[in-house]
Amino acid sequence: MQQQIIRIVPQLRRFAFALTGNHADADDLLQNTIEKLLRQAPEGDEQDLTKWAFRVCKNLWIDEYRSRKVRSQATTQPELTDNQTVDGEHAIQSEIALNQVNQAMDKLPDDQRSLIALIALEGKSYKEAAAALDLPMGTVMSRLARARSALAEYLKVTPQETNA
Repeated sequence: MQQQIIRIVPQLRRFAFALTGNHADADDLLQNTIEKLLRQAPEGDEQDLTKWAFRVCKNLWIDEYRSRKVRSQATTQPELTDNQTVDGEHAIQSEIALNQVNQAMDKLPDDQRSLIALIALEGKSYKEAAAALDLPMGTVMSRLARARSALAEYLKVTPQETNA
C-alpha cells in the first residue's frame, strides 16, 4: 500500500496546491493527507485508494479552511516571501497572470475550486472527478460550468478565450 501512496503523491500535491493556493499550505495539507492514508487506508485496489485519497485531501482542506485564511494573510506580507527576482518582461507577465489566476481561484467556493483542480489541473475526466468527490455526474458538470464562468468573469476573459 505504501507503494500505491507513493505513486499518487504528485497528483495529491498538485490537488492540494490548487485548493490552498500556496506551496507551504499545500505541503502541510499533503502531509496531513498522507498521514491519514497511512493510518486508515481502505483495503482494495489502487483506484479505490486514489479516489479515497482525493476525498480525504478535500475534507482535510475544508476542516482547516478557517486557519488557512490566517496563514494566507501572513504569507502575503512581502517580508515573508522569497526575494528572488527574474529579469524579463515575459517572466513578469507570467507571474502577474499566475497571481491573477490564484486570486480568482481563491474567490471560488471550495466545491468549485476542487473540481477545477481535479479536471483542469489534474486532467481527470468528469467521471473520475465525480467518483473522487462522491458527486453525481450532473453536479460535477454544473459546478464546473459555474466555476469556469466565474473564473472568466474574475479574469475578464471572453468566452472564446476560455475554450482555447
